[in-house]
Amino acid sequence: MTPPPRTAGAPARPKVRYLLLHAYGRGGTIRTVMNQANSLASAGWDVELVSAVRRRDDLQFPLDERVAVSTVVDLREGAYTPPPGLRGRWEERRRARLLEQPARLVPAGEFGYRCFSRWLERQLVAYLSGLRDGILVTTRPALNLLAAEHATNGVVRVAQEHMNHGTHRPDVQRRIRACYPRFDTVAVLTERDREEYARLLPGTRVVRIPNAVHSLDQVPTDHSAKIAVAAGRLAPQKGFDLLIPAWAKLVGAHPDWQLWIYGSGERKAELRRLIEEHHLYNHVFLMGHTDRLDDELAKASFYVPSSRFEGLPMVMIEAMSHALPVVGFDCPTGPADVLTHGVDGLLVPPEDPDALADATGRLMGDEALRAEMGVAAVLTASSYGPDAVHPRWEALFTELHHRRHGGAAGAAKGQHA
Repeated sequence: MTPPPRTAGAPARPKVRYLLLHAYGRGGTIRTVMNQANSLASAGWDVELVSAVRRRDDLQFPLDERVAVSTVVDLREGAYTPPPGLRGRWEERRRARLLEQPARLVPAGEFGYRCFSRWLERQLVAYLSGLRDGILVTTRPALNLLAAEHATNGVVRVAQEHMNHGTHRPDVQRRIRACYPRFDTVAVLTERDREEYARLLPGTRVVRIPNAVHSLDQVPTDHSAKIAVAAGRLAPQKGFDLLIPAWAKLVGAHPDWQLWIYGSGERKAELRRLIEEHHLYNHVFLMGHTDRLDDELAKASFYVPSSRFEGLPMVMIEAMSHALPVVGFDCPTGPADVLTHGVDGLLVPPEDPDALADATGRLMGDEALRAEMGVAAVLTASSYGPDAVHPRWEALFTELHHRRHGGAAGAAKGQHA
């Protein structure tokens, strides 16, 4: 992607900082933010990825070497070096005490609340208060709220929302309504989200920019393998505890089909018990984390999202780029914002394992239907390619920077004329 031409007298491109909770993790938000950072860097922007905390040595997703990486609080063993002498011992005890205390500024209903200690909160406030220029993109409610309150020294602020507003707990929703109007822009993933946030935040600029898949140059499946794939954190949100009982209803009619579930998380033992309870040892497999999900998707015949709620289901769209049709729950928001029921996939009522089993059985029994929907799925996925999405971020950042600095410069020039 070549950088867009800059008109004479226009302000130089700003530095763009992405603030993530844990840039060294494996979540979908982390991957999509890194995709954005990579795209901007390749187009000649100055980009920095800021991790609020760091617990690992290495990043888990590819990152352009031109993207700078920094950390606010490094929690790796041996990473913290206190000042020497009595002050150092006092500071070390103070840090240890505050690391054990819960956050006070972040609402307790934020899904990542347990990751925010009082120490991290204080360090983030100091970091945000010290910013003086550029564009700051924050990527979850807790970070958005802190930026709204403390990144106030001339920084252009963009809040990214990766989840549907209705999934946030009441205390988070209240803070969103109070604080998000301070942002230059609130960016959401779907049109339904844009409409909802526009109603909640009158006068606030709300834009829809979907996440982009990392590539559309994917190997398509041939729809012959008797394999279905699901992927995501082994957590309640992803609904694998609903998917496994649904699959149990299909084994009698389709004993040669297998379900591969990729991902890691705190509910692994519970899901393994469900597999044993339904005697699915030879039919449902917890595959763990993989760094080669594209290869695994190409081996399957369809993809099964079973989430209770979503923001924008990126792995589903990546599966569609492999010509995989989709069968899953019509949860808020996500699947219905991407695919068309009966064209590139099948959607059933949320959290209804019986309906999911019926629709899944329909795809299992009809290879021609899988192939027809797979062709449509590739066409749908094409609108989420990097070339379609990332220029929208460039245009937004350029406009926001010009509005802040170009407009001010023009006004000053007029006063001196």
